[in-house]
Amino acid sequence: MELRHLRYFATVAEELHFRKAAERLFIAQPGLSRQIRQLEQELGLELFVRHNRKVELTAAGRYFQQRVNEILRDLEGAITNVKLIADGLRGELRVGYIGSAMQRAIPDLMLSVNRDYPDIRFVLREMDNPQQLEALLQGEIDLGFVRMERVPPPLATKTLLEDTFSLVLPEQHPVTSENFKDLKQLKEEPFILFEPSYSESYYQNVMRLFDAAGFSPKLSHSTVNASSIYRLVSAGFGLSIVPTVLSEGYDMRVKFIELTASAERTSLRMVWNEERKNPLLEKIGVG
Repeated sequence: MELRHLRYFATVAEELHFRKAAERLFIAQPGLSRQIRQLEQELGLELFVRHNRKVELTAAGRYFQQRVNEILRDLEGAITNVKLIADGLRGELRVGYIGSAMQRAIPDLMLSVNRDYPDIRFVLREMDNPQQLEALLQGEIDLGFVRMERVPPPLATKTLLEDTFSLVLPEQHPVTSENFKDLKQLKEEPFILFEPSYSESYYQNVMRLFDAAGFSPKLSHSTVNASSIYRLVSAGFGLSIVPTVLSEGYDMRVKFIELTASAERTSLRMVWNEERKNPLLEKIGVG
């Protein structure tokens, strides 16, 4: 079995059509068919069910496709990293992040890295917390920014920011920072919160604020986007609670009251995969 067999298999598995796969690979269709047959013979099983006009993956083929794609991604990453080392740290970091990380953490990181390594390029993808963990485990990103208390091995984390929470109200709401005492004043109001799937641990942090106030909130809507929350609040659909850092950089018809009396905090963390670690991360002080 050679590397070309894996590349050929991955292309056919994606296209599910030998002619189209052959065109993508710039080889003759009969030659591609022979290569796939050789691979199947070496494995001692069928990877495809052949029909007149198309092919389908067998159960073994579907599993093999997943693992081959992982192998090829790892290989591409290794080749990129070798070139980075040889070229004096030119290359890219693939970064996943939740919205609040873009307020300070990511711009600060990019400015710091750019000063020392101006040839490193960042590829940024906004993703929720579970999506980032899956992408790290699959080798699709190098670094994530999450609000989670725990991550599964082989992932590792570093806390960047411990943040307070802030109450979000419409601009004209009668409760102000001067007359606000505690959340009990607002127990009859509906609330708009981040989806629990966004981060279960973050959601529990927010729920503990209500527990301390002695009531369960009336949840009117939920979302995973801060700007959506602010638009709903400004339109009168309810109030919200967000990390205080999210009070920066928005110009909407809402106001914020920081819940400084509460001991509850939320942490923004960097997360990476120790088993698929881009060597650039150590150069920029991660890990």
